[in-house]
Amino acid sequence: MKKPYAESADQNKDAILTILYHEFQSYRNVLEIGSGTGQHAVYFARHLPHLSWQTSELAENLPGIHLWLEGAGLDNLKAPVLLNVSTTEWPTGQVDALFSANTAHIMSEDSAFKMLTGAARLLRDEGRFCLYGPFLYAGQHTSDSNIRFDAWLKARDPQSGVRDVALLAGHAATVGLKLVRDHAMPANNRILVWEKSSDADA
Repeated sequence: MKKPYAESADQNKDAILTILYHEFQSYRNVLEIGSGTGQHAVYFARHLPHLSWQTSELAENLPGIHLWLEGAGLDNLKAPVLLNVSTTEWPTGQVDALFSANTAHIMSEDSAFKMLTGAARLLRDEGRFCLYGPFLYAGQHTSDSNIRFDAWLKARDPQSGVRDVALLAGHAATVGLKLVRDHAMPANNRILVWEKSSDADA
C-alpha cells in the first residue's frame, strides 16, 4: 500500500501549528478526531513534543495512518484507534484536549452535533477542542470559494455541508462547551476553540 497524501494537509499545517502551540501549551494528552492521512498527526506531534497525540479514524483510513506513523518513529504519537463520532462509546479515556480538521462539513449536521457531545464527554474540566475548517456566520458564507465548496459537498452527499457557527455553538452550550475563541486562518478557514466548563454536566 502506498502512503496516502493530502496536499491540503501540507498547505495548512504551519498555520494550524501556530494556533495549537498556544492553545495546547498547558495540556498533555490530545485526541485527534478524524486523522485523515495521518500527516497532521506526524507534523504536530513532532513540533509539539510535550503532547501525547492520539490518532483516530474510520476503519478504511487506519492502514494509511499506520504507514505515516511507522515512518515517523515518534514516541509521543499513538497508533490510531477506530472512532465513529456518531457512536455513544468512544475508544479512549478522558483527555486534556481534542483537535479535528476538515471533519464537520463532511459529516451530517447530526453527526457534527454528536462530535461536540462526545468531545464534551471526553474532555476534562477546562479542556479544549480546536475545530478547523470553513464555517458559516448567520447563514452566510465568508467567501465565493466556500460557496462553491459547499455546493460541491452537497452534490456529493446532501447531508454534508459547511456548518453554521451559531448552530454549533447552540448545541455545544447544551453539553457544557463554550466557544471561547475564533481564529481566522488562511484560505477562508477558521479554528473554533471550545472549552469545557468546570461545572458542566455533559
